[in-house]
Amino acid sequence: MGKVRIDPFVFWTSIVVIVAATVLLVLNRGTAEPYLDKLMTSITYQMDWAFQFLTIGLFILLVYLAFSRFGKIKLGEGKPEFSTFSWGTMLFTAGMGTSIMYWSMLEPIYYFMGPPFGIEPESNEAAEWALTYGLFHWGTSAWALYAFPTVVIAYSYFVKKRPSLKMSTALSGVLGKYADGKVAKLIDVLVIWSLVGGLGTSLGLGVPMVSAVVASIFGLDKSLMLDTIIVISITIIYSASAYMGLHKGIKRLSDINVFLALALAVFIFIAGPTLFILTYFTNSLGMMIQNFAIMSFYTDPIGKSGFPQAWTVFYWAWFAATAPFMGLFVARISKGRTIRQLITHMLLWGSIGGWTYFMVFGGYTMNLQLNDILPVKDILNDSGGPAAVVEILKSLPLSYIVLPFFVVLAVIFLSTSLDSATYILAAIATKEIKNGQDPARWHRMVWGAILAVLSVTLLNIGGLRVIQTSAVIVSVPIFVIYLLLIVSFFKWLKQDFPNK
Repeated sequence: MGKVRIDPFVFWTSIVVIVAATVLLVLNRGTAEPYLDKLMTSITYQMDWAFQFLTIGLFILLVYLAFSRFGKIKLGEGKPEFSTFSWGTMLFTAGMGTSIMYWSMLEPIYYFMGPPFGIEPESNEAAEWALTYGLFHWGTSAWALYAFPTVVIAYSYFVKKRPSLKMSTALSGVLGKYADGKVAKLIDVLVIWSLVGGLGTSLGLGVPMVSAVVASIFGLDKSLMLDTIIVISITIIYSASAYMGLHKGIKRLSDINVFLALALAVFIFIAGPTLFILTYFTNSLGMMIQNFAIMSFYTDPIGKSGFPQAWTVFYWAWFAATAPFMGLFVARISKGRTIRQLITHMLLWGSIGGWTYFMVFGGYTMNLQLNDILPVKDILNDSGGPAAVVEILKSLPLSYIVLPFFVVLAVIFLSTSLDSATYILAAIATKEIKNGQDPARWHRMVWGAILAVLSVTLLNIGGLRVIQTSAVIVSVPIFVIYLLLIVSFFKWLKQDFPNK
C-alpha cells in the first residue's frame, strides 16, 4: 500500500484556526464569554423547533431505511472487520465518554429541582419525570443524530469507494464538481473545529470530576496541578492507543472500558436499592415511551420555562456538533455490515448502554435524595457537580475500592473517546485513506499533542466553558450539513438502485 499523505490545506488551516481561536478566546475571555453565552441562548431559543424536527425526522428516516429494501445493502465486501462485541464497544465508548458517568448521576437531580411542564419542583411528580427525561436525552433520539451521518459516510467509503474519510467526501453526491474545491475543504476544517469543541465539553466534565475523586482518595486539595497531571495521564493512554491503531489499541481499550463499566454498574445495582432501581426504571421507561412525541416536540412557547431549550435543544445541538466525528469513526469500523445492522445496532445498543447507566446510577442517586440518606441536591447547589459525584460514591459500601475503580474507569472512558478522536482528526486531514489503511502514526500523535495542550491551557484559564459554548454554535452549520447529507445519500441511492 502507498504512503498516506496529509492534506496540507485542511491540516494547516485547522491548526491555525484552533490556535488563533483559542488565543483570542483566552485573551478576550471577559468579553467573549458573555457574548458567546448570549449567542448560544439565541440559538437554542430561535432554532429549538429546527433541532426538534431534525432529531425526530432523522429517527423516522433511519427506521424507514433499516426496514426498507435499502437495509440489505452491504458496506464493503467480505466478513465484518471486527466481532459484533468489539464493534459495539467501540461505537458505544466513542459516543458516550465520561459524560454518561457524570450525567447519569446528576441529571435526574437537576430535573427533580427544575422539572418540565410547569410541574412543582421537588414534588413526587418531579421525581417521576427526573429519570424519564434522562432516558429520553440519552436514548434513541441522541443515537439517531449519530447514526445518520454514519450511514452516509459508510456508504460513501465502502459502496461508492471514495478513498477518504471526510465529511466533504460524503457530501460529494450533492456538492458535485465542488467536492474537491475550497468549499469542501472548509467543511472539513469546520468538522475538525466541531470535534475539538465537542471534546472540550467531555474534558470540561470529565477532568474536574476525576480530579475531585482523586483529591478525595488522597486527601488532597483540588488544584490546577492535579487537573494537569490527570490530563497528561489521559494523554499518554489515548496517544499510546491511537499509536497502536484500531486493532491493537482502540479496540482493546474499548473492550476493557465496557467490561469495567459493566462491573461498576452491576456492583451498584446489587449493593444499592435493587428493587427501587428496577421499579423506578420500569416506571420511567413507560413514561418515556408514552410521552415520546410530546418530549420530542416540546418547546414551551406559552409557559416560557426555558426547560427544553436549556436541556433538550442544547443536547441535540451538542450531539449534532460531535456527530460528524462519530459518523466518520463508526463508518471506518463498520466494514462488512449491512445498513440495517448499522442502524439497529447504533440505535439499540447505544440506547441500552445509556439507559443501563441511568437506571443504575440515576436510580441510586434519586434513592439517596428521596429517602434523605444524602442531600445530593444541596451538595450540588453548594459545592458543584464533581463534589456531588464524590459524596454519592462515598455513600456506597466498599467506597475505598469504588472510588479508585471509578477513577480508572473515568480515565479509560475519556481515553477511548480521545483515541478514536485523534484517529479521525488525522483521517480528516489526510488526502486519501484506502480500505485497510490508517492515518500516519506521527499524524495521530500530532493531534493527540494538540488536544492535550489545548486541554491544559483551557483548564488553567478556566476557558473550557467557552469551548463548550463554541461547540453548540458550530452545530448551526452542522445542521445545514445534515440536510445536505440527506440529499447526497438519496441522490446516490437513486443513481445506484434505479429499479428499487
